[in-house]
Amino acid sequence: MRAWRSYVTGAAMLSYRLHKELVDGNGVSLADYEVMVRLSEQPGGRMRMTQLASEVASSKSRVSHQVARMEKAGLLKRSNCGEDGRGVFAELTERGARQLEQAAPTHVDGVRSHLVDLLSREEQEVLAKVFDRVITHLREVEG
Repeated sequence: MRAWRSYVTGAAMLSYRLHKELVDGNGVSLADYEVMVRLSEQPGGRMRMTQLASEVASSKSRVSHQVARMEKAGLLKRSNCGEDGRGVFAELTERGARQLEQAAPTHVDGVRSHLVDLLSREEQEVLAKVFDRVITHLREVEG
């Protein structure tokens, strides 16, 4: 029970802190930052909406609303998938790429100071293995 409660509280506090630092320093939410990071890692800075939802562990509906909001802000654009008329791509715009580049140091510093630097190399490896296992299990359960 101690492990579970520590995880729940620690994860919530860490997410809040990282979100606050990004908003205060760069005017971007943690959720929007994560979307931009995932897109920036893809060829052409774009990915199908269904894949994006999976990557950020969110529902297709929630990501669709988030992408629509980010599109209005000029950070992303949506386009239809040529080979599949039902598919939609989200793509990082130049403005989004600049926003991401400006916000990245804030996020990296926050992750380091609030998590990574608090753990030994061995603890980092254990944490990664544990959550890789949890993610794999939950994706299998989802089907």
